[in-house]
Amino acid sequence: MRADNTNMRPEVINSHVHVDEKGVAWIEGTRVKVIEVVLDKLAYGWSPEEMHYQHPNLSLSQIHGALTYYYDHQREIDDEIERQLKEVDAIRAATENKELQERFARAKRPR
Repeated sequence: MRADNTNMRPEVINSHVHVDEKGVAWIEGTRVKVIEVVLDKLAYGWSPEEMHYQHPNLSLSQIHGALTYYYDHQREIDDEIERQLKEVDAIRAATENKELQERFARAKRPR
């Protein structure tokens, strides 16, 4: 997430999440962004317990804190996810090599 006001001071949201001066929500005491936990939930449908199994460096309370922050700020986080997806799609389109893809497709076809 990005804040419009770049002069924001870091803010502690709850004991497990803080928002930095750029408006990015982080899990306290880690290098993990809240949006990363949200993406695990959205992409894989993981429960907090499965996220903890996959990321044992995060406690269940940290995961629940991140999800709580997400539900409290769902619209802005979902908008940021959408913005990032559009950015990735634009980069992919700009760097796509259709000729190379066609060569690979021809090479895969049975003769």
